[in-house]
Amino acid sequence: MAVSIIRSTLKSILLIITYTICFLYLLSVITPYLNPQHWWLLGFLGLMFPYLFFLMIFIFFFWLIVKPRLVILPFFVLVSGTKQASVTFALHTKSNDLTKKPDSSLRIISWNVANMYGLSNNREIKQHNRTELAQSILDLNPDIICLQEFNHSYTQGEGADNIGLFTKQYPNYFYSKDFDKENGYYTSGSILFSKNPIIDSGKIDYPGKFTGSLIYIDVKAFDDTLRIYTTHLQSFGFNNSDYAEMNKIKQRDQESIEASKNIFKKMKAAFTTRGQQADIVRSQTDGCTHVSVVCGDFNDVPNSYTYAHIRNLRQDAFLAKGLGVGKTYNALAPMLRIDYILPDTSFSIKQFGTVDENLSDHVMLVSDIQLKNKN
Repeated sequence: MAVSIIRSTLKSILLIITYTICFLYLLSVITPYLNPQHWWLLGFLGLMFPYLFFLMIFIFFFWLIVKPRLVILPFFVLVSGTKQASVTFALHTKSNDLTKKPDSSLRIISWNVANMYGLSNNREIKQHNRTELAQSILDLNPDIICLQEFNHSYTQGEGADNIGLFTKQYPNYFYSKDFDKENGYYTSGSILFSKNPIIDSGKIDYPGKFTGSLIYIDVKAFDDTLRIYTTHLQSFGFNNSDYAEMNKIKQRDQESIEASKNIFKKMKAAFTTRGQQADIVRSQTDGCTHVSVVCGDFNDVPNSYTYAHIRNLRQDAFLAKGLGVGKTYNALAPMLRIDYILPDTSFSIKQFGTVDENLSDHVMLVSDIQLKNKN
């Protein structure tokens, strides 16, 4: 009798856990379709999708072994997330050799360079890092360079002339200068460098307090006009004190409650702002009459409204040639892919790879693309 009660109770608990995870998984599956300006709470579940996916796999096989007739619900719930899984995990095992660029291809690099000075607080190391970072890009001989969180000074001399690190090989560039302190003493934003002449360029500012924008250049390549976009969308804005508060959350006391509230507020604001910014990027790219590529740091995962709305029918270079989850950000969580290269369907993607030089909290993205009607 007692054994029967224990079994029944355990089964009920396991079913409650199963139903709860299934429900959360279903909510995460619909996240890409709901704008976080209005449905910001689902943004948290979007971040959890890979972990929920693996939990659902475990649940499926658990019930398949323990009680097969109860596997029906987990099976259909798991299948409902097929599209989300397909943009989260890449399954291409063929290696990419970034030392060789395919003939007649255009090499694009996109990288959040964390202000060009690396992760050290030492002034001398920072100066070395900026030149090492630039050289690591130049060594790959790209045709287009898209950099986010780039900074430059027009008045501090050669030691802060970061644009000058590239202009010998890349004299053509367009810089957003989203933030400008003391008339050029310190500027920051996104920048596009091109080997080919730039025939047009533009900038669309994002509304609100966030100093960010969407920028583009039009260049001649493949006997055609190509438009290259880059952007840096609203981040969570975590600083060192926030990371310290994250550690407090584990303590489960009054301080941890206050820390949770502060982190929660920042994340809510970021989800909401990115929803608005994603709408702006989509409206601009939809109106483009040239073949185009969108690159940048979206600060959001593949299972998000931000990614799904901006990508739309575009290709994802990582999904086309990558393997695994394609982590691009080295902090917070082990499966954060938040940086992208998204060519439209006019291109074929020849190669994709990432390079981690330990000079930024992001990895460098490299892709070789080619117009489909070109040999």
